[in-house]
Amino acid sequence: MKIGKNIFAGIMLSVLTALGAVSCGEIKRGEYVKGSDTVFCDDGFRTILDEEIGVFEYTYPESSIIPFYMSEDACIDSLLSDRVQSIIVTKELTPDQIKYMKAKFKRVVRTNCIAVDAVALIVNKENPVSSLSMQEIGEILNGRITRWSQLAVADTAAIKLVFDNAGSSTVSFLRDKFLAKGESISEKTNSFAQQTNAQVFDIVKKDKDAIGIISVSWLGDDLSAAKKVPMDKRMEDYSNENDTIAAQLTDEVNILKVSNPNEDNDFSPVAYKPYQAYIATGEYPLYRKVYMISTASNSSLLHSFYVFMTGFVGQKVISKTGILPYHMNPRVVQLVDRNTQKK
Repeated sequence: MKIGKNIFAGIMLSVLTALGAVSCGEIKRGEYVKGSDTVFCDDGFRTILDEEIGVFEYTYPESSIIPFYMSEDACIDSLLSDRVQSIIVTKELTPDQIKYMKAKFKRVVRTNCIAVDAVALIVNKENPVSSLSMQEIGEILNGRITRWSQLAVADTAAIKLVFDNAGSSTVSFLRDKFLAKGESISEKTNSFAQQTNAQVFDIVKKDKDAIGIISVSWLGDDLSAAKKVPMDKRMEDYSNENDTIAAQLTDEVNILKVSNPNEDNDFSPVAYKPYQAYIATGEYPLYRKVYMISTASNSSLLHSFYVFMTGFVGQKVISKTGILPYHMNPRVVQLVDRNTQKK
C-alpha cells in the first residue's frame, strides 16, 4: 500500500476510497484460540485495541487477550527483551533488531501494517484558530511561535502544547518530522506531558489556550456510538461487507485543518482535516502507518489474534475509529462536515 496524491490523483473532496484488499483467511473456531496472553500497545491506539479484543473474545469465548498501554519506546523495548510477543506501534523493527531476536531468543519477527493513522491537532471549542500550515506547526514546535497573537489571533496568551508522554508515537513522529536530530519538543516549547490521550483530550476541552497532540483514532464518534450497542448487534455491523468505512469525527473539540503548500501541489494553501479520504491521498500530511509486530509461533493464541487484526472484521473495527484500515475493499461515500451542516 502506498500513500500519496499519485495513488489517488484527482480524488473528489467528497469521496472516500479505502486502500488495499482483505487478506488472511478466517481463523477456524477452536484452533489456537484458547487460553490467555498479553499485547503491549502504544496508548494512542487504546480505543482500537480495546474494541478489537472485545470482538475477538466474543467470537472466541475461551480466549483472553490482556492489553497493557504504554509508550511506544517501552513497547519496543519489551519486545526486544522478549517480555512480550506482540506489540502495536508505528515503527518497524530494524534489520539488526530482527536478527538480534532470532539469534538471542530464536524468535521469528512478523510485521503487518494494520492501519494508517494521522496525528491530529485539537483545540478548545472557543479557540478561533481553525487551521495551521506545516510551516506554522514547525515554527510552534521549534519555539519560534509561542503566542496565539503570532497566528493573527487577538489572544496574547502563551500557546500550551499538551501531549500524552515523551516516549509516545505521536511525540516521536512530530519530533522526527520537524526538529533537528537530538532536539526535543519539551525543551523548545511551553509543553505539558500527560499519561494518556484521554487526559490530553480532557485538558483541551477545558483550556482554550491549549493545542492537543493526539492520534485521530481517539476522535472517531462512530466507535463511541458502537460501544453503546450490544456486542451481538455490533458483530452484525462488523460482518457487513456492504457497509462503508467512513467515520464521523467528534465535535467536542475543534480539530485543526492542516495545509502543506509545496512544489508537488503547486503550493496550494488548501487545508484538510484528518478524514480518512485525506489520509488516503496524503492531502492531510500528518499521517503514519500503524504496525502489529509479533514474535509468537503459529500455533498460539497471539498469532490467531494477529491474523484476526488483518482480516475483514478486525479491519472493520479500525474503520470505526476514524483512521484508515490498511486491508479493506474500496468504498465510496459522501463526506459531510458537521460544522457546514450547522450553518
